[in-house]
Amino acid sequence: MTVTCSSLAVSAPTTPFPKLVPETPTDAAEVEALVDRAFGPGRFVKAAERLREGRRPLYDLSFVAREDGRLVGMVRLWSIRVGGTPSILLGPFAVDAAHRGQGLGGILIERACRAAAQAGHDAVLLVGDRAYFAALGFEPVPPGRIRVPGPVDPRRVLVRALRPGGADGLAGAVAPASP
Repeated sequence: MTVTCSSLAVSAPTTPFPKLVPETPTDAAEVEALVDRAFGPGRFVKAAERLREGRRPLYDLSFVAREDGRLVGMVRLWSIRVGGTPSILLGPFAVDAAHRGQGLGGILIERACRAAAQAGHDAVLLVGDRAYFAALGFEPVPPGRIRVPGPVDPRRVLVRALRPGGADGLAGAVAPASP
């Protein structure tokens, strides 16, 4: 079976795949535990964390993956502003070590991007690895066009348009926005 994720074709395992459902506030402890296992305490010094701290994710656009009731993957989206334009920030996303390499991360990201598009959002921004995210439709932001607070390698600032031209007008400083 092949699951298409944007321009990425992911071969899903033949065993039952984890069930994806929208995140709820009751998932918070499990989500935090998974993110801690995946990233460790170093995640709190990342610049993108400044855009998330003290806020809540957009639960209707964030998803968890469960297998036999256990949380094995997650992706969160957050409301931000780029310059004066409302936008969406993706991250973190994490997959339990036992489920890595099976395409679950890409499927979670694609599901969150599809939900954001269906909700009328134009683009999703993230700070991440270009090689991984390019396969999911993310492209580098032209240097200097979008400024993420804190020390951020500008080559890691990526955007995915959710409709043709959806990222064209994004420019300026990134700041948190109320969801």
